[in-house]
Amino acid sequence: MRDRSKPPGIGAVIGWTALSVIAPGAAHLRAGWRRTGLVLLSLYAALLLALLWVGLTSDLGSLAGQLLASSWLTGVTVASLALGVAWFALVVHSFMVLNPGTLPATGQAAAGTVAGVLAVAVLLPFGFVGQYAAVSQTAIEGVFSSPAATFPAGREQDPWAGRSRVNILLLGGDADDHRPGVRTDSINVASVDVRTGNTVLFSLPRNLENVRFVPGSPMARRFPNGFRLPTGPGGGREDLLFAVWEYADAHPEIFGGRKEQGAQVLIDTVGYTLGLKIDWYALVNMWGFARLIDALGGVTITVPHDVVFGKYNEGVVKAGRRRLGGADAMWFARSRTYSDDFSRMGRQRCVLGAILQQADPATVLARFNQVALATRELIRTDIPRPMLEHLVPLALKVKGARVTSVQFVPPLINTGYPDWARIRTVTAKAIRASAAAPRPAATPATTPAATPAVTLPATPAVTPSASAPVKTTAKPTAKPADPTAPKGITDGCG
Repeated sequence: MRDRSKPPGIGAVIGWTALSVIAPGAAHLRAGWRRTGLVLLSLYAALLLALLWVGLTSDLGSLAGQLLASSWLTGVTVASLALGVAWFALVVHSFMVLNPGTLPATGQAAAGTVAGVLAVAVLLPFGFVGQYAAVSQTAIEGVFSSPAATFPAGREQDPWAGRSRVNILLLGGDADDHRPGVRTDSINVASVDVRTGNTVLFSLPRNLENVRFVPGSPMARRFPNGFRLPTGPGGGREDLLFAVWEYADAHPEIFGGRKEQGAQVLIDTVGYTLGLKIDWYALVNMWGFARLIDALGGVTITVPHDVVFGKYNEGVVKAGRRRLGGADAMWFARSRTYSDDFSRMGRQRCVLGAILQQADPATVLARFNQVALATRELIRTDIPRPMLEHLVPLALKVKGARVTSVQFVPPLINTGYPDWARIRTVTAKAIRASAAAPRPAATPATTPAATPAVTLPATPAVTPSASAPVKTTAKPTAKPADPTAPKGITDGCG
């Protein structure tokens, strides 16, 4: 039954309407709609308690992974839009039950305007959530298109099938309209401890020669003594590690006529080289990567010296602490002008480390649409969609874990005559060290986001110093750096 007391004035109408935004039912109680008000407040309190219970009892990483499931994203889209419309209607109704018609004409106009603004303001956050969920659904479906049948049965209980590590091949390619095939100019393997998130990033040079293939495989039968082809007309070689994918794709006759075998051949080859079982691959288009950097608003890097690039050396990334856009960041990472593949690998590692440090959640959310669109154009992978539920919380662990790197460049190995046994020994040693290392404490000094800039070393991170011995009166001369020891991903980058 309604309260027949004197209607509220303009201030009270606006105040109680505003209060109904954060406490649904409050305006109804003021207006005498006690039963309706109590029901609304009870439902609201139950919703808040349920959200609090989920927040206190759930693993937020696992929850984030579950939210990327197709059914969850669809549910979030529908539920957020429905809640937004319902809350909009609730604010409007709260305003109406306060009987604003008793106010003077100017008061009705002012109160109505404020109520309209409040109703729209309530609707907008729900609309953004629904839109983010819909965009995420589209982006994920565009990237993770591997059929669900590739998700092994029985992994629902243990997604890692009893293994302590997961190994993902990370590739950078520069596919272009005038360059047929896939050439993998950046070849890395991320080996992640599924318990702690501690990660080792193994980098193999694109110009690795005499590549060995898995014994008994079609490529091993074609190249029993390693990957060797006749020298090209210009003296260049197309039988290096970066060309394995393209060669396998171009010669389906090796595989009994089966096409597009390049990805699997490279997965098997890199795994055999390192002595690891590679689970999946992710191929990043380098210029798509540039669009991702632009979507994030650029990346801050300290460039120690001018980096020249371009077919005719017409471009330069100037030295100094710079916030680079996508194109400049990619040229910085990829240029071989007045440089070599090994220095370029070091620059690529520094750019990856800078992105890992600077792509904080606030930045990603603020530029969500641009990031999602860039991601669709960026990645090609065979990771099945059902694994996202488990990979997302693992990625969150990696964000705050110990990330080290090993670059297989001189003097660690000779790329022309690689010591395959040593590569596997160094790989195993780095993984043992990563597994034994504790997870870093969450302090400002070790939080990735706490480092605002990255500085590139002038020489590859694995190369021991060739400078004169250091004079000291307190300690003997330090031993040269062990080239087999894993380095932090941003060691030598500032």
